[in-house]
Amino acid sequence: MAKAALIDISKCMGCRGCQVACKQWNGRQAVTTKNTGGYENPPALSASTWTRVEFYEGYGQWSFRKHQCMHCTEASCEAVCPSGAISHSGEVVLIDQQKCVGCGYCVVACPFDAVHRDDPRGTAQKCWFCFDRVSNGLTPACAKTCPPKAILFGDREEMLAMGSKRVQELLAAGTARANLYGEREVGGTAWLYVLPDRPSLFGLPDRPQVATTNLIANWLGGVITAGVVTVLPFWLLFRRRQELEKEKSAKRD
Repeated sequence: MAKAALIDISKCMGCRGCQVACKQWNGRQAVTTKNTGGYENPPALSASTWTRVEFYEGYGQWSFRKHQCMHCTEASCEAVCPSGAISHSGEVVLIDQQKCVGCGYCVVACPFDAVHRDDPRGTAQKCWFCFDRVSNGLTPACAKTCPPKAILFGDREEMLAMGSKRVQELLAAGTARANLYGEREVGGTAWLYVLPDRPSLFGLPDRPQVATTNLIANWLGGVITAGVVTVLPFWLLFRRRQELEKEKSAKRD
């Protein structure tokens, strides 16, 4: 059965234990930061930071949202990848570092701002849903370490049922706009959220759109001539990937 993780924002206390667990398990380097007058640290996701707790103020209190790759069923990053480096393994979206050419198309295409490169020539990096753990029947490191159990992991249908139940509890308690996010967005995501209000108040797109090849065409249309020389090989790779997919489809038929 498909797996999923459920994040209940109403239970998150902003301890950032998930950030530490992600860094430790995946061996990601620490990021040099400085005090900018806020509580968020590091300031953004990056190729070295795959998960981050964001702070939001409202309702007379702080709310916290764990930000990471959503592992979309209809993944924009996969749709625009010219080299075929991004693919699904079940519900998990993975980036093959040996195939990634560092073009950055996935960085632009992601509706959740979850894919990044630290070096302009570096490969794309993101949360991989602790695939080494999940594929061996274990819980992702972030969910394993969460003290208030704001992050749960299990069969997707079970997580959807638990999320829906929690939403009903919040509605009954007076949180009139409580909702479950990720059930159907972009074909359904492997990370689900229980939200106390509309998604955009917590840094999530209300109606995330799936990128298509048109995104690349539009991008290339606005690139100056000197830039075309650089990106053209990636466009050809993308076209070649489409041809290979058509050939595979023809063979199946």
